[in-house]
Amino acid sequence: MKRKEFESELRKLQVELVRLQTWVKATGAKVVVVFEGRDTAGKGGVISRIMQRVSPRVFRHVALPAPTEREKSQLYIQRYIAHFPAAGEIILFDRSWYNRAGVERVMGFCSKDDYERFMRLVPSFEQEMIENGIILLKYFLDVSQDEQRRRFADRIDEPIKHWKLSPMDTESVRRWWDYTEAYQDMLRGTDTAASPWYVVPSDDKRRARLNLISHFLSKIPYEKVKVDLPKMPKAQSRPKGVEDALPVRDTVPSVY
Repeated sequence: MKRKEFESELRKLQVELVRLQTWVKATGAKVVVVFEGRDTAGKGGVISRIMQRVSPRVFRHVALPAPTEREKSQLYIQRYIAHFPAAGEIILFDRSWYNRAGVERVMGFCSKDDYERFMRLVPSFEQEMIENGIILLKYFLDVSQDEQRRRFADRIDEPIKHWKLSPMDTESVRRWWDYTEAYQDMLRGTDTAASPWYVVPSDDKRRARLNLISHFLSKIPYEKVKVDLPKMPKAQSRPKGVEDALPVRDTVPSVY
């Protein structure tokens, strides 16, 4: 897909995201969207396109770092619940409680008992979320091994992407089949009628972004809410003695 076509279609979807935002604020709806997937699959990219034209007071991007020692002593799910939405909010989890079924399982950051308890309890936990009025959507962005390796190499070669690199990313590329098995088990065990997983083929980033946003919009029963737009006011006249320019000593140089 050419960039011009992608930008044109994205704009249409972003208009709908703004309409969704208005409906969520007006109705007090609560939405949680989980973004999981392999490293380099494009989770951050699609979230940034969703956030691009909406209010960060309604849409909130949550990407939690590794847990602190204090958080490790809490209930596993506790630090995620702290970010759940109030009325009129949409929370986008860039990785989520499903870390336990992915990286924590593969890298040995949790015990077998912890993992099995999580897999046993998470469907009922998500059912409770839904019964308490939260609209829950779960997306898994899938990318092929060849494409993952290509994107990882691109991150190494491109200085503006170096911040994305970490030892965990290197291990995820190396341990492709360990992660494959973990994700297969995760999807089998937590794909329920009430809270299904939606897999997003993501080798084509632009189509993946459009397809995911379109699907996201289709799964929420929002309606267009009439907005009372203001009229352009007449500007007041300049008072006597007030200068046009600001009284500053230093101005940013016009380098460009």
